[in-house]
Parts: sequence; structure tokens; C-alpha cells
Amino acid sequence: MMDWQGIAFTASVWVLPVLIAITFHEAAHGWTAWRLGDDTAYRLGRVTVNPFRHIDLFGTVLLPALLLFASGGRMMFGFAKPVPVNFSGLGRPRRDMVLVAAAGPGSNLLLALLSALPLHLVLGRSG
Repeated sequence: MMDWQGIAFTASVWVLPVLIAITFHEAAHGWTAWRLGDDTAYRLGRVTVNPFRHIDLFGTVLLPALLLFASGGRMMFGFAKPVPVNFSGLGRPRRDMVLVAAAGPGSNLLLALLSALPLHLVLGRSG
């Protein structure tokens, strides 16, 4: 039997942080490509922190919900709409492709550090 309260709690705790992470991740790809010479994502409105511009109905909503329910609240995975990048528009394509690809995970690491710092400052002093 499924613990619906537990699943609802897990979903509520995960939804906002995951949505923020996905949004910043995709926007970072687009912003980096734009700054390096390719304005494709910028022209399509994908260099934004508006989560609705990055949500994929299946990858961001249905798949994570199905996995969350099927696993009893223990597993969730998903993805957003990929940001379009025209690598031939980049100034130095070989180098810039790597920078555009690294921008998404880099934004996630930055968000993790910025999120952990207040917890460390508050909880680290209590012990």
C-alpha cells in the first residue's frame, strides 16, 4: 500500500528546488551560447529564468510524477526542453561548445554551493 502523504510531502519538497535547478541549468546553456556569439536561444526566449519556457510536459511533469509514485516517493528523474544552440554561430566553436555544455552543470554546482552556505552558517554554529 502506498503512503500518499509521504509521496505528497516528497513531491512538495522536491518540486521547487528541482524546478529552480532545471530552469537555471537550461538558461545557463542559452546565456553562455548567446554571450559567445550564438543568439538562437536568445531569439527564442530561452535565456530566461521563467520556468515555463523550459518545461517539457513529458520530461519535467509526467515522467518525474510517474517515477515518484511508482517508487513510493524514493526516486525521481526528469529533464527539460533542450536549449537550441547553433554551434557554427559561436566565435570559437571547438572551445565554445565545451563552455556551453559546461554552463548547465556549472550553474547547478553554483546553486548547490549557494544553498549549502546558509545551512552551514546556521547549522554549523549550533554544534
